Amino acid sequence: MSRPPVALALTLVALGGIASAAQGAVNAELGQRVGNASLGAVVNNLGGCLLVLVGLLALPSMRTGLVALRRSRLPWWTYLGGLGGAAIVVFAAYAVPVLGVAVFTIAQVAGGSLGGLASDRAGLAPVGRLPLTVPRLAGALLGVAAVALAQAGQPVGDLAVGLLLLAVAGGVAVALQAALNGRISAAGSAAAGVAVNFVVSTPVVLLVAALAGAFTGPSIRWPDGWHLYTGGLLGVGIVASLVVGVRAAGVLRTGLALVGGQLAGALLLDVLLPQGPGARLPVLAGALLTLLAVLVAGRGPRTRAAAPEVDISVAADGPPEPDGRLVP
Repeated sequence: MSRPPVALALTLVALGGIASAAQGAVNAELGQRVGNASLGAVVNNLGGCLLVLVGLLALPSMRTGLVALRRSRLPWWTYLGGLGGAAIVVFAAYAVPVLGVAVFTIAQVAGGSLGGLASDRAGLAPVGRLPLTVPRLAGALLGVAAVALAQAGQPVGDLAVGLLLLAVAGGVAVALQAALNGRISAAGSAAAGVAVNFVVSTPVVLLVAALAGAFTGPSIRWPDGWHLYTGGLLGVGIVASLVVGVRAAGVLRTGLALVGGQLAGALLLDVLLPQGPGARLPVLAGALLTLLAVLVAGRGPRTRAAAPEVDISVAADGPPEPDGRLVP
């Protein structure tokens, strides 16, 4: 799988961010209408798994990618990226009611920026090891500031330190998810990376929903409206955009592009939904500032050395060398 141009990859990630905003709205509405928030995540993941099964039948790239993965000898922990997506769903269920959406979102993006910087520095993503530079630090800080600006005027809950740390940990988990899924896709294919993500995350989401009592009590009355069941389709697109972005631009810039897309998507939803609040200047300013953060974080050298294309199709358990290659 060759790397796409960075600008094209980050554009796809931004579109994935718009899809993420729509996915959040759809899953939240479904959970509210069935009376259990975790059921939105269940429908989301089961829908994604169904699409993966269809992909296995229809996409040769997914089948050949999975075969390549089996031969790649990647360490077992590289397959756990899907746990990051499951973790943020669980953490949000506990933290958002106490912290409020605004504080949780800011803390999550701060964790995502920290995790992106660390993942790139360690060389977890297939783009290779990226140095910790002033522009990258500035881009990460700009991204957090952009989200804080976009959340201006939103309700703030109790600033519980433990839950704040949980939200930051959720952001780190999402960054690791992107890095590991990108590594899987580089060893196989983007379609294989999407498949592994949903296979790993879905059992965890089902377990959390069961512990939350989603499958007990009175029978569930599923609402009408086909759009309420599109979370899985959107999720597949989001994960696919992330594996493409991480392979081309690293974890930090991919995460910032995703946040920019999410803010743009939130702005569109505010304008287009019948009972939406309309265009909000802070959200628009936050989206533009995030775009600036992506550009700033991309300044300077991409890697410590001018490394050739990273090939991790036969990666072993060793850490990456400074030039991005993996030690057998």
